[in-house]
Amino acid sequence: MYVHVDGEITHTSIFEGRSMIEHYVTRPSDDVFEIHGNIYVGKVENVLPGMEAAFVDIATPKSAVLYRSDVQFDPEDVETQGEAPRIEELLRARQLILCQVTKNPIAHKGARLTQEVSVAGRFVVLVPNSTTYGISKRLPDNERKRLRKILDRVRPEGHGIIVRTAAEGASAEEIELDVQRLADQWERIAELAAAQKRPGLIYREPAFAMRMLREEFNAEYRSVVIDDRAVYEELRDYVAAVAPELVERVEYYDPDAESLSLFDRFHVTEQLAKALDRMVWLPSGGSLVIERTEALTVIDVNTGRNVGSSSLEETVLHNNLEAAEEIARQLRLRDIGGIIVIDFVDMDIKENRDRVVKAFREALSRDKTRTQVFNISDLGLVEMTRKRIGEGLIESVAVKCDTCSGRGLIVPEELLG
Repeated sequence: MYVHVDGEITHTSIFEGRSMIEHYVTRPSDDVFEIHGNIYVGKVENVLPGMEAAFVDIATPKSAVLYRSDVQFDPEDVETQGEAPRIEELLRARQLILCQVTKNPIAHKGARLTQEVSVAGRFVVLVPNSTTYGISKRLPDNERKRLRKILDRVRPEGHGIIVRTAAEGASAEEIELDVQRLADQWERIAELAAAQKRPGLIYREPAFAMRMLREEFNAEYRSVVIDDRAVYEELRDYVAAVAPELVERVEYYDPDAESLSLFDRFHVTEQLAKALDRMVWLPSGGSLVIERTEALTVIDVNTGRNVGSSSLEETVLHNNLEAAEEIARQLRLRDIGGIIVIDFVDMDIKENRDRVVKAFREALSRDKTRTQVFNISDLGLVEMTRKRIGEGLIESVAVKCDTCSGRGLIVPEELLG
């Protein structure tokens, strides 16, 4: 992991080997646009029964949206019996509620909220006033059994617990300390919320680099390299407290003593530039063309210079398998969410089509963001979704053109009257 601080902007880049797989940009203004995970006291502005949603003022420029499925309630407080209550029975205008952001505001859309508030730690997530109980499916069965025994003993009464993948190998004492710290933190949040009489922020998630260390940093990381002394000391102190065996892997890169910047030294700038291009080259000469719209993202797979050596079907299969692996990487790297349609090169043999989809799903299994992939359609297209939490990489580093408003075309003024 490489963390580069440029004035008030922080870049965080994650590499596997020599390949960049994720890159994030955070700014001070992200208290408005990067608010995922923050907890607020919100005031219901109006309830829309036809949309099964409510608009909520959380003291940000845009009102947030709370859908019926994300509303929490006590069945004893609802008059309707034997059927699911409607949202207008659960919420009323000017009501103050405790809520958490689950999706950042995007373009003209406000943030999305839930009333099922959770507080994340290094090993577990605490879900207050809930019966939720879960363990990461990425953990092996024997580890899940061990962790379940620990949870049965340390789970706070009246609260739910979700165990993260990072808990693999953690001792009972480490997990118990994490749970206790989160329970104490929730008590402070609940006290602040009870005293709050107007919409406002109650709890802010830590800075992005800190969250990445909390959720991702483990023995598989060779190093975390940081070029800002204050950020380095803050992150090193955090790792020393929660994972002292890894503290030596947090390194300071002194930009004044080095001839190259951090990102130039480790080739981050070069790979970031490629991640912003619409065309991506595959190892054997094929290519991807990635086109984004507000509604969906379309990815076209081409054989390009890949002419193969045996048969057309084998050439296309090999090209599509390379494309499946690279598309999975590009979705993570560019943080593309929403609906995605992929046009693989046509294959005549059904087994080959199934093989490509299987390889694509396996490549996506390394992505921590939830995805859903459908089989190749009759038109030869793969439709999929990837959970959208915020705007993608391009939007985070680029500025929309004032002349063409991001369309990439300049229309003659005489045609505009």
